[in-house]
Amino acid sequence: MARLLIAEDDAAMRNFLTRSLIRAGHEVVAVENGLKALPHITPGGFDLLLSDVAMPELDGVALAKRAADLDPMMKVVFITGFAAIAMNRKDSDPPPHSAVLSKPFHLRDLVAMVEQLCTS
Repeated sequence: MARLLIAEDDAAMRNFLTRSLIRAGHEVVAVENGLKALPHITPGGFDLLLSDVAMPELDGVALAKRAADLDPMMKVVFITGFAAIAMNRKDSDPPPHSAVLSKPFHLRDLVAMVEQLCTS
């Protein structure tokens, strides 16, 4: 199916997302923060970046902006418990091809969103 890069600082959530998306048929690379995600981003390397918004060192919004420079076609899904606050910052225009999934979310909603973005 799709090749996904996950950037999530919470180990339990990162493992849950990884296992779930692999079971859904996707290829997944998971890292614990935005800085560790950057070296993996190359043109055409991943179909989608799934990133927590609030992470140490490099937050999800800043990661998505840098990812858009490296691979403008990669889609982004932000996962967060405070989406409205984080995405309404003055410096956080969402990148093109992006969506927000607020915690808590159901696994089927995540899988559906990933599949919709990766096929559009």
